[in-house]
Amino acid sequence: MRIGVPKESAAGERRVALVPEVVSKLAAGGFEVLVERGAGDAASFPGTAYEEAGAQLVDDPWSAEAVAKVQKPTAEEAARLREGQVLIGFLQPLTDAEGVAALGRAGVVAFAMESIPRITRAQPMDALSSQATVSGYKATLLAAERLPRFFPMLMTAAGTVAPAKVLVLGAGVAGLQAVATARRLGAVVTGFDVRPVVREQIESLGASWLDLGVVGEETAGGYAQELSADQQQRQQQELEARLPDFDVVITTALIPGRAAPRLIPASAVRAMRPGSVIVDLAAEAGGNCELASPGEEVEREGVTIVGFTNLPSSMPFHASQLYARNVAALLQHLAPGGELALDWEDEITAGACVTRKQEVAA
Repeated sequence: MRIGVPKESAAGERRVALVPEVVSKLAAGGFEVLVERGAGDAASFPGTAYEEAGAQLVDDPWSAEAVAKVQKPTAEEAARLREGQVLIGFLQPLTDAEGVAALGRAGVVAFAMESIPRITRAQPMDALSSQATVSGYKATLLAAERLPRFFPMLMTAAGTVAPAKVLVLGAGVAGLQAVATARRLGAVVTGFDVRPVVREQIESLGASWLDLGVVGEETAGGYAQELSADQQQRQQQELEARLPDFDVVITTALIPGRAAPRLIPASAVRAMRPGSVIVDLAAEAGGNCELASPGEEVEREGVTIVGFTNLPSSMPFHASQLYARNVAALLQHLAPGGELALDWEDEITAGACVTRKQEVAA
């Protein structure tokens, strides 16, 4: 089975779907990998490294039986796909239904990395988690860079400098990585999530638990269930009273396919100390902070609010490396030994294929 790896065309996207380390393993496992020239350059993977790993550099990777991407294909790229061809990538099935429908009409067998079932057997393919790890790490670095204070406590000849106080809202993969990173940088860290089951995870990383008296349930996919309007209001009120205690707030509350829950209203931002920093990882979905601006860094009420999107692309080397391992695990599942063998009775294969779901619904 031949796998094509195109150069990503989305604005600002620096990741690549497969890296040389993974290519060598796929090549040894019966796959042939065709990499578009320059596909890995932005992620610091030169063409020579791909050739040494056993890949073939080509001008047209779209002729392969399977195409592995990071971002969903553009309309022009989708037009190059043919019936029966396998496509793997972040295809945004919950927010780009028309794009997925177009792939289905073209007969493309499309597997969305967002749709990988959250079961133990599929953990090596869980790209949402691997990329969230990058986001949580980078969010903390962005906060540390913008905060006009040290993160750690310092004892100097001029006296002692108190450590920064960091609050992380949401204890999914990104949130836990943000907690761990802030702790490594020496901050005093507190975590919050509406799911009480994650309290132990937060405290195991050396952080304190923030009890707001608001408790929610966990969905089958492991996400926090959306709170009622009354619970949301009480949560906002409690947060508004507590936020002035913190120098940095990192928000990570996000449910795929839905608007981000509003955690920090404008009034809560006004209550924070000047120089404080908010990093909103949910900005792309409307933001956990009312004053966040997707893709931008703004200052409101003396508080810096960072709403950058696609943080994994800002660390393309390791983000690509992790993502490539996820893609390789899926490829080896779909085509053991390099031979495509789609088992629609299998939970992973059926769950991740977004175009077949449309056919079944029709």
